Amino acid sequence: MDLRVTAVNQAPVADGDYVLYWMIAARRTTWSFALDHAIAVAKQLGRPLLVFEPLRADYRWASDRFHTFVMQGMADNARRFAAHGVTYLSYVEPARGAGKGLLAALAARACCVVTDEQPGFFLPRMVAASALTVRLEQVDGNGLLPLRAVDRPFATAMAFRRELQHQLGPFLAQAPRADPLARLPRSVKGAVVPALRWRSATSVAELPIDHTVAPVADRGGSVAAGRRADDFFDHKLARYQTDRNNLDDDPASGLSPYLHFGHISAHELVHRVWAAAEWSPAALAGAKVTGRREGWWGLPAASEAVLDELVTWRELGYVCSHHDPAFGTWNGLPAWARKSLLDHANDPRPERYTREQLQHAETADPIWNAAQRQLVGEGRIHNYLRMLWGKKILEWSPTPQVALATLIELNNTYSVDGRDPNSSSGICWTLGQFDRPWGPIRPIFGTVRYMSSASTKRKLDLASYLTRWSGSTSPATPPRRRARGSRSRTAR
Repeated sequence: MDLRVTAVNQAPVADGDYVLYWMIAARRTTWSFALDHAIAVAKQLGRPLLVFEPLRADYRWASDRFHTFVMQGMADNARRFAAHGVTYLSYVEPARGAGKGLLAALAARACCVVTDEQPGFFLPRMVAASALTVRLEQVDGNGLLPLRAVDRPFATAMAFRRELQHQLGPFLAQAPRADPLARLPRSVKGAVVPALRWRSATSVAELPIDHTVAPVADRGGSVAAGRRADDFFDHKLARYQTDRNNLDDDPASGLSPYLHFGHISAHELVHRVWAAAEWSPAALAGAKVTGRREGWWGLPAASEAVLDELVTWRELGYVCSHHDPAFGTWNGLPAWARKSLLDHANDPRPERYTREQLQHAETADPIWNAAQRQLVGEGRIHNYLRMLWGKKILEWSPTPQVALATLIELNNTYSVDGRDPNSSSGICWTLGQFDRPWGPIRPIFGTVRYMSSASTKRKLDLASYLTRWSGSTSPATPPRRRARGSRSRTAR
């Protein structure tokens, strides 16, 4: 655990009334290194545990979609903690800034505070700015490889995969407890919450957030995440490698929103992959480091494909976000990609669309429009079409910098798993991140990998997908707001 637990400040452990777990990323009661550590500290100090799970109103892109998903998870957590006698306090900020001082007030009565370390979005800044007067420790439970097990970002998935294969062995045996609330001593239970003047909101309707981005049909929380995982392992895992481009019966797990909000753990999913194949880390003894996607684990092809997404690609984004402050921005893209895109920034664009036109799926490309409508309606895009979606935004934008800004805005407004290091990986991949130069040199793209709707038509069976998301049968899109001077389509 040494690499996973770090002190945020130099304040001492106090003689307080409880140990405070400030739950901000691993929003669950199972498979959590942070909850394990908070319980261990409470046991050591002989104090009860108080779990505090807040939800701010002033984060960027705050909307009914994301608030509803998190609040559904809060309801699951409240039931689980109550069933085990652990004091749990959720707080939904009713107005911007209304919760200021609440963490400090709770910490003032605490022996120490434990929180989650997550390198994405605003969370690192929020933790660093907490300015508590008692000891604050953060716990990295993001992936199999601790963030501090490496000291740099990686340029490609293969380079990171090679590092994983070199380092993972000792960490595979270090899993969080599947049920840390089981068999808790009485000393950890029954913390008394101090009298507080802060009011928590009970409904998203009363909040000062974006009400035009509606909740998705999928419920948030650990219970729904568990059901989704069960469905994947029971019905989809065997087809994951062979049918991933099947739009009518997509074998993707659909778990990335639950991973993003911490409603399920990557460790739990990895262990379920192993269990499904009756495999254990001991099988890696003597495995040769190759950096290749297939063969290192010694698992069935479908299981290896899942682990490559869940471990290699997901953790690559987290490691780069932790070690590179520019990750997810224009300056974080590879130098070759930026140069190539800038060399072709003035190339004629056969079509251009404003961000508003893109938001409302008002392009001449029916495949792209369908993908955008799926994003607005379901909060996700089929994996293959998501790549095309990003590439076309580059093609239709006046500059590559504008394209990246549009990608970030649309993805983070609507995607349930947006605002995440892994999500940044996917967005920036369309502009060359983790890729290599590709020939021939093309207008607009230069040597950045090119994708077209024509090739997508040949690769995928799109008929039913296009019918579903044609616009007449898709869920409602946001209210139309016509930008001044905008045109439905800008020709060269």
